[in-house]
Amino acid sequence: MTSYRPLHEGWTLSGGDLTGIPATVPGCVHTDLLRAGRIEDPYLDANETKLAWIGRTEWEYVSRFSFEPGSARTDLVCAGLDTVAQIELNGSVVGETANMHRGYRFDVGALLRDGANEIKVKFKSAYAYAEGHRDRLGGRPNAYDEPFNFIRKQACNFGWDWGPTLVTAGIWQPIGLETWSVARLAEVRPQVTVAGGVGRVELRVRLDRDASAAEPVIITASVDGRRAQATVDGIEALLILTVDDPELWWPRGYGSQHRYDLEVALTSTDGAVLDTWSRRIGFRSARIDTADDGFTVVVNDVPVFVRGINWIPDDVFADRITRPRLAARFRQAADANVNYLRVWGGGRYESDDFYDLADEMGFLVGQDFLFACAAYPEEEPFRSEVEAEARENVVRLASHPSLVVWTGNNENLWGHEDWDWKPALNGRTWGAGFYYELLPRIVGELDPSRPYWPGSPYSGSPDRHPNDPAYGTTHIWDVWNTDDYTKYAAYRPRFVAEFGFQAPPTFATLRRAISDEVLAADSPGMAHHQKAVGGDRKLARGLANHLPEPAGFDDWHYLTQLNQARALAFGIEHFRSLRPLCTGTIMWQLNDCWPVTSWAAVDGDGRKKPLWYALRAAYADRLLTFQPRPAAPAAGDFTAPDPAPPHLAAGGPAEPIEPGTVVPPAGPPALVAVNDGRTPWELTTTVTRRTLDGDVLASATVQATVDPGGAATLTLPADVATPGDPRTEFLVAGTGVTYFFAPDKDIAWPAAAYTADVSRDGDTTSVTVHASSILRSLTIFPDRLDPSAEPDLAAVTVLPGESVTFTIRSQQPLDPAALTSRPVLRCVNDLVL
Repeated sequence: MTSYRPLHEGWTLSGGDLTGIPATVPGCVHTDLLRAGRIEDPYLDANETKLAWIGRTEWEYVSRFSFEPGSARTDLVCAGLDTVAQIELNGSVVGETANMHRGYRFDVGALLRDGANEIKVKFKSAYAYAEGHRDRLGGRPNAYDEPFNFIRKQACNFGWDWGPTLVTAGIWQPIGLETWSVARLAEVRPQVTVAGGVGRVELRVRLDRDASAAEPVIITASVDGRRAQATVDGIEALLILTVDDPELWWPRGYGSQHRYDLEVALTSTDGAVLDTWSRRIGFRSARIDTADDGFTVVVNDVPVFVRGINWIPDDVFADRITRPRLAARFRQAADANVNYLRVWGGGRYESDDFYDLADEMGFLVGQDFLFACAAYPEEEPFRSEVEAEARENVVRLASHPSLVVWTGNNENLWGHEDWDWKPALNGRTWGAGFYYELLPRIVGELDPSRPYWPGSPYSGSPDRHPNDPAYGTTHIWDVWNTDDYTKYAAYRPRFVAEFGFQAPPTFATLRRAISDEVLAADSPGMAHHQKAVGGDRKLARGLANHLPEPAGFDDWHYLTQLNQARALAFGIEHFRSLRPLCTGTIMWQLNDCWPVTSWAAVDGDGRKKPLWYALRAAYADRLLTFQPRPAAPAAGDFTAPDPAPPHLAAGGPAEPIEPGTVVPPAGPPALVAVNDGRTPWELTTTVTRRTLDGDVLASATVQATVDPGGAATLTLPADVATPGDPRTEFLVAGTGVTYFFAPDKDIAWPAAAYTADVSRDGDTTSVTVHASSILRSLTIFPDRLDPSAEPDLAAVTVLPGESVTFTIRSQQPLDPAALTSRPVLRCVNDLVL
C-alpha cells in the first residue's frame, strides 16, 4: 500500500546574516522571519519597503528526520517550491526546480539512510534568476518595472497596482516521502459528461511502475454503485462508468449542487491494495455559446447570466490562506448574490480547497492560465515549464464541476495590440504560441469537455481587435483611468470580464495598518497604501463630478467609498439591463491581499466596504433599475425589443467623449426589470416623482411579466419622467429604488434631520433612524467604535417621514451617542452646513 510521510517538522531557515530561524512548512521566508521577530509586519505603514532584500537573498531550509528503509520504492514529493530551488539529501543533490506552479517528484531510495537523515532546500534569489533570463533573452514589455514575466512564479509577488512588492521564497506546499511498491496511481483523469439523461465518466489512469515488478495489476473504479474494472500489464487504462438519470450539479440559484463519490483502487492480482484515489464529481454540461459573436455561459443547456467577481490571491503569503478563510470569503461572495469567480492570471492556480468549496457552494469558476499584463518569452526553459505546469493543473482541476472555462491569459492579447509592445518586442516572442497553440492543445487533450478561451479580453477571433466590446469578452478601464463612471452607459458590451472603481478600505483596517498621527488622503501611510499610478487624483476627479467637496478625512473616506459603490452599481445595472445583448459582468474585484486603497468590495482584513452592499443589491435575482431609454411605447406598456434597437446595438461609445466628463443620459428614465430567478416575475409597481421634501408631483403604476432570464423595459409617462426642477426632484419606484435627475453635488439638499433609537440584545445592536428630512445614502460605520462591528445595510436613501433600522453585530457594546452621529452615521446631506 502506498504510504505518505509528511516532512513538515524540525525545519530551520538561514539566509544573509540570519541562521537557524525556526521555519514552518508549508510556509515562506517572510512569515518565518515575522514569527521570529526578525522583521516588522510588511503590511503595516511602509515596512514593505524595508524588506526588498528578502527577495534578493539566497535562503536555505534544513531539516533532519529518521528513516527505516525497506524493499519498497521511496519518492521525495514536493507539491510546491517557491521557486528556484536545489534539493539535497544527505549531501547529494536530488534535483532542481524553477516553477512555483507545479510539483516535483524524485526517487530518493538510494540516498536515504537507516536512521538519521538530513534534507536541505536551497532557494536562489527569484530576482537573480529572472533578471538573468531577461538579460539572456532580451527584455519584454510589461505593466511594471519588475521581471515577473521571466520566472514561473506568482506575478503579483513583484507588486501590482493593488499589491505590495514582497518577493517570497520557501516550501509553500506540502513536502514528504511517499513509499510504494509494484505500481502507483500517477495520474487519474476523469472526464465527466452528461447527455440524454445519462451521466458518463471516462476515467483515464496512468501508472508509475517499479521496474523490478512487471506483474499485472487491477484498477477498479466505482460511482453511485456502478463499477468498472481493468487488468493492466502496461501503464495506461481507460475505464467507463455510466449513471442513468443522475442528479445534476447546478450553479447556485439554478438548482442543487449534487455530487457523487468517485473512487479508484489499484490492487495486485492477489487483492492487495497498492494505491487509492477519490474525488467528488458532479454531472453537468458546460459550454460557451459564441454563435452570435457573444459569450454566453451555458450549463445543463440553460444560459446563465454571469454575476461575477474577479479573484486575486487572498493574502500575499499563501500559508495564511486556510480553508476557513476561503469559506468566509466565499460566503461573502454568495451573500452578495455572486455566481461566478474568475481566478485572475497574475496569481495562482487555485487550491483544492478553493475548488472544493466552489463545487459545494455552486459557484462557476473561470481559471486563467498564469500570464498577466506582460509579454512572455516562449524560449526554453519557459516553454517546457509552461507545458508541465499546464498539464499538471489541468489534470488536477478537471474533475471539478465548478470549473467551466480555461482562459489563456489576462490582458496580454490586448497589451500586444494597444500598449506599444510591438516596437519594443522587435519580433521577439511574447506568448502568442502559448495562447493560440500550446494551451488549447493541452486542454483539448486532457480536458476536452471544457472550453478554452485564448485571453481576457478576447473578441472571439484573432482577426478582430481583442478588446472590441461588440464581440466576446471585454475589459473596460477607460472608466477609472481617464473617464467618469457614467461612461459605462455609452457601452453596449456582450460580456464584461473586468471593470472597477477604487476606494480606501474600512476605517478599522486603516487604523490597524497605518500609524499616521493624523490620517489624510495624502498622509504618508495612506500614500504608501495607494499603489495605483495617479490613484488619488482619479479618486478626486470621481468625487468632483458627483459629490460635495469633502471638508476633511472623515468626509473624504465616506464619499470615496460611496462613490465606488455607486460607480459599480451604475455599471452593473446598466449592463444587466441590456439583456439579452450582454450576458455577464465580472467586477474587479472581490478581495484584497493586504490593507490598501483598491477596487475591492472586501478589504484586506476581510471587512465589507459599502461597495459590497451595492453589489448585493445590483446582483439581486430580481433587479429594478432606472435606465435612460429613447422614446418608446405608451406608458406602462411593455413591448418586446426589436432585434437591435438603439440601446441594444453592440459596441462601445458611438461618439468621442471628453475624458473625465459626465456622460449625459441618452434619454428619459425608464424602469427596467431584470429577472434572474427561476420563475416568472409578475411585477406591479408605482413610480412617483417627488420633491426633496417627499411631496408627490406625479405618479404612474406600471406592470410587466418578466420571464426567467429576461428583462422588461417599462416606459414612464412624460409627467413622471420629466422633472420640473432637476435640483429638487427625484423618482422612486417600489420600496426604495431611486433616480436623481442631477448629481448630488448640484442638488439643493436640506440639512440632515433625524432622530435615532438604539437597543442591544446580546451581540446585536439595532439602530433605528427616523428621518425628518431626506437622508441621502445613509450609512453607518460601527467599525470606528469596535473593529469587529459589521452592519447589515449601507447607503440607504431614507425619505422624509420614513425609518430604517441598521442591525449591527459586534463583540463589544457600542456607544449610542457615537453610533448616531458623525463620523459613524453619515449621509450626503450631513455635509450641508
